Amino acid sequence: MKYEIKGETLPVVIMKLDRGESIFTESGGMGWMSEDIEMSTNMEGGLFGGIARKLSGESLFMTTYKSKKDNATIAFPSSLPGKILPMELGSGQSVICQKKTFLCAERNVKLEMHFRKKIGAGIFGGEGFILQRITGPGLAFMEIDGEVVEYDLAPGEVMKVDTGHVAMFEPTVEFDIEMVKGFKNMFFGGEGLFLAKLRGPGRIWLQTMPIMNLAREIIPFVPTGGRD
Repeated sequence: MKYEIKGETLPVVIMKLDRGESIFTESGGMGWMSEDIEMSTNMEGGLFGGIARKLSGESLFMTTYKSKKDNATIAFPSSLPGKILPMELGSGQSVICQKKTFLCAERNVKLEMHFRKKIGAGIFGGEGFILQRITGPGLAFMEIDGEVVEYDLAPGEVMKVDTGHVAMFEPTVEFDIEMVKGFKNMFFGGEGLFLAKLRGPGRIWLQTMPIMNLAREIIPFVPTGGRD
């Protein structure tokens, strides 16, 4: 499989599939494709698998696209302003990501829900109790809101992050939530009551403009429907 990512603000990944190669995504993720690609939609893993994906932020149904000849074209556009990040995962290699980060992947890649071990991280994490685990082998593509910034945390090194800015992290990274200290910081600091605490070792991927932050900035300018 060959691919290229085009665009800056609203990018798209355009792939060239040879005969027999396949890619899968959640229902509705495909932008356009040539006529030589066969589309198959189903509730992978049965009802339980569909419900599990729904809880982790994906759709009940997954769609697989399989090429019937060499050099067939298929494209998956981003749904929001940001970046498309390709990730080549080795056999058994995983990343943990927030809801809606997964865009598409080769058929060998496994997508499943991931439970946070600590209840506090689930209740106050800003994205719900369930995350997504994406496991290789294979190539996967992720959607990042805004720009992406990567850090490699050393053992014991901590990065405190506004919860919506956490896009992905390696399974070796410990994820927890802590309350902002100080009354004035909590109520007048403008950062919310909780911060994500990421402890190394491992790599983390942070996003600069979470969709909730973007919506908050846009709402004051949205017409309410009244007439002057």
